[in-house]
Amino acid sequence: MKLSLEEVRHIATLARVGMTEEEMEQLRGQLSDILEHFEVLKQVDTTDVPPTSHPITMGNVLREDQASPSFTREEIMSNAPQEEEGHFKVKLILG
Repeated sequence: MKLSLEEVRHIATLARVGMTEEEMEQLRGQLSDILEHFEVLKQVDTTDVPPTSHPITMGNVLREDQASPSFTREEIMSNAPQEEEGHFKVKLILG
């Protein structure tokens, strides 16, 4: 399918791309070649091919969420520069 220069100009306008006449002529050839490839793909019989979202089987690569031992409150608060009632005490940022 060969595109006309006017069709390429219209596509460039829709895409808000400024192009010279030479660039449009070059793009006309490239887009026409791409559309010809799609015409070939249209001829392929895909009636028995199930639709897929990925060419390979996808699987979850994350591990199961499992509880594990953690630090005690005392161990964590031992690193706090300032503490108040079991919480980190920080400077007022928004006032």
